[in-house]
Amino acid sequence: MFIRFASAASAVALSACFAAPALAGEADAAIVGPAAETEIMISETAADTAAGTPARAPINLDEATGQDDAAPALTVSGSATLASDYRFRGVSQTDEGMAVQGGVTLSHSSGFYFGAWGSNLAGWGTFGGANMELDLFAGFKVPVGEGTLDLGGTWYMYPSGADETDFAELYAKLSGTAGPLGLTATVAYAPKQEALGNAFPVGLPADPGDKEDNLYLAGDAVYAVGDSPVSLKAHIGYSDGNPGLGPNGTSIAPTGTYFDWLVGIDFVATPGLTFSAAYVDTDISEAEANRIRPNFATLDGNSISDATVVLSVTASF
Repeated sequence: MFIRFASAASAVALSACFAAPALAGEADAAIVGPAAETEIMISETAADTAAGTPARAPINLDEATGQDDAAPALTVSGSATLASDYRFRGVSQTDEGMAVQGGVTLSHSSGFYFGAWGSNLAGWGTFGGANMELDLFAGFKVPVGEGTLDLGGTWYMYPSGADETDFAELYAKLSGTAGPLGLTATVAYAPKQEALGNAFPVGLPADPGDKEDNLYLAGDAVYAVGDSPVSLKAHIGYSDGNPGLGPNGTSIAPTGTYFDWLVGIDFVATPGLTFSAAYVDTDISEAEANRIRPNFATLDGNSISDATVVLSVTASF
């Protein structure tokens, strides 16, 4: 989504390292984009009744009569998020302002899925037009040992925006659990494309039409706190891409190589409603940021890659 780049879902992305997308994203959703960034889900287990296990289990009439319906082959899930900032791989895509985001995914029992995710943009993240990011993604999930392998791709779009902004990125995610700890390793690679090119190298003549690639590695962990509705999360990511400015004055890896990270907490107030808080930061120095300013800054001239706390509320189904 960003070729206005920032990063995601919302640090050393040692992505698989061992991720948002906003990602995302990366994170987060508000922090990372949809597919490129790791998305952290919180599962809940219904509490046992106060009276304990009943002496006799209730009878399921559908099963007793052989009328039990099979699980649907297709399922639809979605979410809507209101966030204080949209951080993609550690960099603000909304000029450090609020973001409204939403997505929907259609999944098949075979493991195939596809969907779309979108967010408003401002400042570094904009390319004109609707000033929004629209990510289309598709992939396939398959069990691997005790974990899951997710292979897919994301097409980052900026509707009615400037030319040469859209780009494609492939990803592979391996996830599993270790007791109450959920772990995900991510590798995302965008092949050479003009939208990722170093069209305006720092200190060198412009090079229109240049094509570059981008690599993102990330690692994510989620710790479920007992039987409570609280989960703790952490992310680290690493970006390696264009160190200059692309054809539209931005870059998915603003300084070429850098780390982004996140630590946060999720609270499930009720099934389908989650409140989140996350501390997000990068190792991009002021000296590095100054090389690509004023582009790489808010409209007021402030840094868009320094430490911040992102608050969000997400409704999902």
